[in-house]
Amino acid sequence: MSKKLTVMVSSTVYGVEELLDRVYTLLTTFGYEVWMSHKGTVPVSSNETAFESCLKAVEKCDLFLGIITPQYGSGVDATGLSITHKEMKKAIELNKPRWFLAHDQVVFARRLLMDLGYKTQEQRSELTLRKGAASISNIKVIDLYEDATMEQLPLDDRQGNWVQKFDRDDDANLFVVAQFSRYQDVEQRLTEHFQNVSQVSASVGASHE
Repeated sequence: MSKKLTVMVSSTVYGVEELLDRVYTLLTTFGYEVWMSHKGTVPVSSNETAFESCLKAVEKCDLFLGIITPQYGSGVDATGLSITHKEMKKAIELNKPRWFLAHDQVVFARRLLMDLGYKTQEQRSELTLRKGAASISNIKVIDLYEDATMEQLPLDDRQGNWVQKFDRDDDANLFVVAQFSRYQDVEQRLTEHFQNVSQVSASVGASHE
């Protein structure tokens, strides 16, 4: 195939810079074009806000990888949602081919709050974390996790809701290799398929001349 598949990588940056660098290297090595804010590769326009450019990138990408970290992000719009949160919600809304990674601290925080009786986003909205909290930066990272897993939907309707938990960078890297290295093989098979079709068509055309 002449056009590289484009992967949009959505994540906050603080504390996971090394992981993002490694994910970018892996994906580009596999042959993808990678759009990642951390690397400055997301297409932007001087006529658009950062939110608008990021959401347009989600619309245009072929594949979407969301990385949910304990940091919610400082870029929050009037709705109270961060850029990262809105990117992931947009990918789900558009039913993009998508994969999610979620840090173990987010998963644990959600489980703990559920054990304490805070089982819904509405109930958790009453809580306020102290400034500088070390576990998660904002309760909304749990909302983001539940958006990715589609907790609000019946089990039979949760298509594309796989979220892989990770604790160490190596775990996240392994997931990226396992999931995205396959696409290089698929791209190669498709390329060979189209080449074979072209050869057959040319041969058939020549036989009729």
